[in-house]
Amino acid sequence: MSVKLFRVLAASAVIALASCSQMQKEHKANIQQQTGTAYFDWFKYQGHDDVFNHTLADDEFQNPVISGFYPDPSITRKGKDYYIATSSFAYNNGLPIFHSRDLVNWALIGHGLTRDEQIELSGIDISSGIYAPTIRYHDGLFYIITTAVYSGGNFIITAEDPAGPWSQPILLPEVGGIDPDIFFDDDGRIYIAHNDAPPGKPLYDGHRAIWLWEYDPIAQQVKPESRKLLVDGGTDISKKPIWIEAPHIYKVNGWYYLVCAEGGTGYNHSAVVFRTRDLSEPFIPYHANPILTQRDLDIERVNPITTAGHADLIKTPQGEWWAVFLATRSYNKTLYNTGRETFLLPVDWTNEGWPEILPPGETIPYRLKKPAGGEKIANTEQTTGNFSWLDEFESEQLDLHWSWLGRHNNTNWLTLNNGFAQLKAAKRQLSSLEQPVYLARRVQHQTYQASTQVLLPQYSGLQLGITAYQNEKFHYFFALEKTDTAYRLFVESVVKGQRRMLASVDLDSGGDAIELIVSADKDKISFSYRQSEAIKPVLTNADATILSTAKAGGFVGSMLGLHARKF
Repeated sequence: MSVKLFRVLAASAVIALASCSQMQKEHKANIQQQTGTAYFDWFKYQGHDDVFNHTLADDEFQNPVISGFYPDPSITRKGKDYYIATSSFAYNNGLPIFHSRDLVNWALIGHGLTRDEQIELSGIDISSGIYAPTIRYHDGLFYIITTAVYSGGNFIITAEDPAGPWSQPILLPEVGGIDPDIFFDDDGRIYIAHNDAPPGKPLYDGHRAIWLWEYDPIAQQVKPESRKLLVDGGTDISKKPIWIEAPHIYKVNGWYYLVCAEGGTGYNHSAVVFRTRDLSEPFIPYHANPILTQRDLDIERVNPITTAGHADLIKTPQGEWWAVFLATRSYNKTLYNTGRETFLLPVDWTNEGWPEILPPGETIPYRLKKPAGGEKIANTEQTTGNFSWLDEFESEQLDLHWSWLGRHNNTNWLTLNNGFAQLKAAKRQLSSLEQPVYLARRVQHQTYQASTQVLLPQYSGLQLGITAYQNEKFHYFFALEKTDTAYRLFVESVVKGQRRMLASVDLDSGGDAIELIVSADKDKISFSYRQSEAIKPVLTNADATILSTAKAGGFVGSMLGLHARKF
């Protein structure tokens, strides 16, 4: 066992003792269990990343500003208030929306997609669903335009309050591809830019294009005759650039700027920029592209930030420009379990009026000077650094940080009552595309400890516990079940869709509850439990790299979930 994992497990003992008091509550001690239902008393998460173990100066902030699986950030401003929307893929609720007044302290305030009648996400793999959004505020209304892959294509939703509720989708069947942008010109005209197939036959794998339509807000559709090619292939098609996508248009000092992602959302990711004086004229690429990347740095560097790109720009009331973008914090060169995260950097316009986010060869800093002005909002959360998070399920409303798969409506299997999250088990595996009974929270650290306390089930045929989950084909399940004589704990893995039992421990029937603990340190993950004060291992230093995007594939980060199933 690594020294760091030992410290994490030891820390969990202190957390466990503090949490023990929860079981003393009379309404919990006397709970009447229902057959086939799992009872989760509380869930605790604690980050332990070494890179965050630094004291920030008063005028500094920490990157990433929103850690964990919050990719493809888009930002808008209404007065002094900033709002970010990110991708959510197959997870509900969809389109997380964050609020800030200083660009560095954020709070999750709601979601754009909260109802099945908006978008149906059942039966799709975890990396399908809601791709990169654009959020904009215009003339008293907030707009999000995004793509539901395999679930309806590109669409627009609107809201007066970004916390919601958001409208029914306005479908855009003529607009193909992904990553749409909505741009409100100062002459009152509205445009939609997006990634799609190039004109004619693609010249090479990854050959894509950026297209533009004019949008009619009265008819709520694009003007069919307005389609126009903006970028074919990328900054220089002779070099066969790949996956030009994520367009955002801005008008600054009489120029129209087009910022796009290029190079794919992996190690060669980047942000590039083009400009033109008129939307009827060609966009010219910046001679010093890319304006953001980390692909030109030493792959062996310590604590690397990689895959940087997919940027959106914002101007502050003080006149500064900043960019939000996705990047990853990697280990073992190119592995990351935390998904693509939201970072923040200033934008420099001094090079002949072109925006630059980071000069070539420079590393993205973990800590730098805050934006000027702004104020910390009252309900700010800690979305970066080493923090702890606890849900004791005392509210009748599910915390916004919980996610699940399948239909938005989860009331047929989830109940918050008597201080428990009560999960009604079903015969659906985590590897199924049918909705599993699975309540999940994002992993936001490379090194972390998570624990949950569950009631010992009074009935057999039920397996309940905590899952470390990347996707349907790559995950762990640390579970408790009632046997003929007492109880059993086990750890199973699913790798490339193949399920395997890794370890098991038989327990006595003493007590009413048990704490299940998951501890991870980059490429290692361990599973332990506590029935009294002592923590006992079940499986130590298992392979956590199966939870990395590089091995599991797709576009999401790993999650920690509460799961219950029948057998």
